[in-house]
Amino acid sequence: MEPRFNLFDSPTAAKVAKRFFSTALALDESTLPKALRELVELRVGQLNGCGFCVDIHTKEAAAAGESALRLNLVAAWRHSTVFTEAERAALALAEEGTRLGDRGVTDETWAEVRKHFDDDQVGALVCVVSLINAATRMNVIVHNPGGSYEPGMFDRLSN
Repeated sequence: MEPRFNLFDSPTAAKVAKRFFSTALALDESTLPKALRELVELRVGQLNGCGFCVDIHTKEAAAAGESALRLNLVAAWRHSTVFTEAERAALALAEEGTRLGDRGVTDETWAEVRKHFDDDQVGALVCVVSLINAATRMNVIVHNPGGSYEPGMFDRLSN
């Protein structure tokens, strides 16, 4: 698949992308573990069919210490034994927050998230789910393909 359009060729889209990335950097200051953020972003990328995001977040999760077993089971997390209750709550929030039109985030999922995460971590999770949904949509619209990402590749955007 060839990309339809390079967002960095548009001055406006390039500015938005850089600011979008800088906004996401604030999540590094939260106490929400990076590996968990990557798992959530990976799941949203899978749900939205974003090869570019699946590529990024699989590789970043591995760089953050995730095992191949856990990465391979993210798509079937409900039917696996390798995720903690807190991780399961975060993955459920990721799915329901991505599929808002189905039924939104259920009270049960919200209660599980609140049980496992403090206020700052809940806020970070909501932001992670929201930001990665926007990113996946941009990449799917322009057909950004996965496969060529190298961990840390976008660090230059923060400068």
